[in-house]
Amino acid sequence: MEPLVDPERELALSYAPRRAREHLRTLWSVDERFGAIIAGTTDPIIGEMRLLWWRDALATSTQEDRAEPLLERVRGTLVRVSGDGAAWGAMAEGWHALLQEPLGEAELRRFAVERGGRLFSLSAELLGGQTPDWLDREGQAWALADLAHRISDPSIADLARSMAASQVDVAESAAWPRPLRPLGALAVLTRRDVRAAQRRVGSPGRVARMAWHRLTGR
Repeated sequence: MEPLVDPERELALSYAPRRAREHLRTLWSVDERFGAIIAGTTDPIIGEMRLLWWRDALATSTQEDRAEPLLERVRGTLVRVSGDGAAWGAMAEGWHALLQEPLGEAELRRFAVERGGRLFSLSAELLGGQTPDWLDREGQAWALADLAHRISDPSIADLARSMAASQVDVAESAAWPRPLRPLGALAVLTRRDVRAAQRRVGSPGRVARMAWHRLTGR
C-alpha cells in the first residue's frame, strides 16, 4: 500500500498497532483525496461534483463495485471493522466549505468540524480507544492549523491560524491515552504551527517532538 503524501501523517500512523495501521492509512488517504480535489479545482462547480461523487461512492462502498482502487481499500476496511462509509464520506462537507465565496470564519468553522473533528473521531474508532470529549476540539485545531500552512491566501491563513489557536487554548492538556497517541503526535505539532508562519515538515525537531509524545503522551 502506498504511503500517505504527508510524511508526518505517515510517521504518526506508524505509531498505531499493526491491526489498525492499514485501516487508518486508508481513512487518511480518503482525506488526502478530498484535499487533492480542492487543490486541483479551478471551477467550484466541478469541485462540488467530484466531492459529491466521492461522498456517494463512500456511502455505498460496501455494496457497489466501482473501478477505483481507494474505494476497494475502503471496502476492505469497512468489512473488517463494521464501519460506516457514509460517515467517512461526510468529511467531504468540510472540504466543500472551502469552495464557498467569500471564504470566512463560518466556512472555516465548518471545515474544522466536518474535516478535522470527524477525521480524529473516526480514527479513534479504528484505534479502538475511547473517544474523549476533547478529541473533537483537537481535530478541529489540527485541521485549521494544517490549512493555514497550505492555503495561498495570507488573510485566510492568518484567520485559520487564529481560530486554531483559540481551539488549542480550550483543548485537553493532560496526557493522551496510549491508543490515541498517533493522533496526539499530530496534535502536539499543532501547538507549534499556530505560533509559526512557516513550518519545516519532517524537521528533526518536529520528529523528535512526535517521538517524545509517543513515549509520554504529552
